[in-house]
Amino acid sequence: MNVAFLKRQFNSNRWRVRATLWMAALLAGGMVVFFAKLAEWALHLFDGLVAGRPWLPFLLAPAIGMATVWLTRRYVPGAQGSGIPQVIAATRIAAKGGEVGGLVSLRIAAGKVLLGGFALLGGFSAGREGPSVQVAASILHFSHRFLPYSRAIRPQDLLIAGGAAGIAAAFNTPLAGIVFAIEELGRRLEARTSGVLVSTIIIAGLVAIALLGNYNYFGKLKVAALGESVILPVLAGGLATGLLGGLFSRLMLWSLYRKDSPLWQWRARHPVVFAGACGLAVALLGLVSAGASYGSGYAITAQVVAGEVQLPWYVVIARFLATLASYFSGIPGGIFAPSLAIGAGLGSTLAQLQASADAIPLIALCMAGFLAAVTQSPITSAIIVMEMVDGHEMVISLMAIALLAKAVSSRISPELYQKLATGWLPVPRKGPEA
Repeated sequence: MNVAFLKRQFNSNRWRVRATLWMAALLAGGMVVFFAKLAEWALHLFDGLVAGRPWLPFLLAPAIGMATVWLTRRYVPGAQGSGIPQVIAATRIAAKGGEVGGLVSLRIAAGKVLLGGFALLGGFSAGREGPSVQVAASILHFSHRFLPYSRAIRPQDLLIAGGAAGIAAAFNTPLAGIVFAIEELGRRLEARTSGVLVSTIIIAGLVAIALLGNYNYFGKLKVAALGESVILPVLAGGLATGLLGGLFSRLMLWSLYRKDSPLWQWRARHPVVFAGACGLAVALLGLVSAGASYGSGYAITAQVVAGEVQLPWYVVIARFLATLASYFSGIPGGIFAPSLAIGAGLGSTLAQLQASADAIPLIALCMAGFLAAVTQSPITSAIIVMEMVDGHEMVISLMAIALLAKAVSSRISPELYQKLATGWLPVPRKGPEA
């Protein structure tokens, strides 16, 4: 055997790189699991507190919203919102050799987890999946300083791998994490380091499986074999989710497009008070929807997926508006889980309108369609929902509706995360004659 080949394979620096990244992946996966447990505990506590007390959210949501936003702005600026735009922006800045400590750091990761969980005590419609991207990316980026030499792996590649690891661990879908890295975060992985980075993503996903079990995010969808009858639901669902998801995405960019409007100027001057007003809106929407719009949507979506409940049409609207209010409040929180909840509610409503005997396929299709329309990441969205399906009968139909919904949404709104990322990029300095 070639001695030079063996030396290359067992080079100490190569294995130090692998060991460093794999240890970081273990830590990232563990942190994401802790975040999941914290969010679950917060949601259960909120449900217990407000049971039989419909007036209590009108106190909890504004107070916790204001406290969360004050703490975020005071101690962990950069932790607001989903976290995915920050990781995209950090990737672009790192590629140019810039400093990204204000967007990804261990301090921001800790604040994202603790304050993200705290916000759920107020009933805000937010998820932990987007924040998990920023948490894992922060941990992987921190590991760069322990590599044997600075050029072993580029910082931007670590950010991409960390973000993908966050998706893999949050959804228990390593394949979706890899696709997300290519489709949304970095658009490509460098050939010479892709093997190590992919293994890092897989390890983070395996940590989640080891600690939480090989679970399905919303349970398993029992779907019978589908034939040509699925064509009409794909077309109708793709159009409906594309329009609604495109509108949702466009509204999320409202504050970016209209910074000079009185509403957003007032928010800039009084962010904590604005968060309290958003909390009141969340509480009111929760009251109108009989509590169905509170929280991330995990519990209610699991019931819809299992066929245990049929949601009234107005729940979709309430969740839609509550998620927007939660996002605009400035709390750390994502939109993945609420988007899946909106899609499930829309699928349930369309099934009732069609008097469909089996609503489960349409629910699954609309979950993938709405998420694809909002994020404009159709392959990631289809794969995430595919992991919830017991069997492969819906793979092609999920891909089809995701691509159709994305095509419709792109006519209404630009790519959401890519556009939001521009708000986190440094403003170019003007020259003396500009």
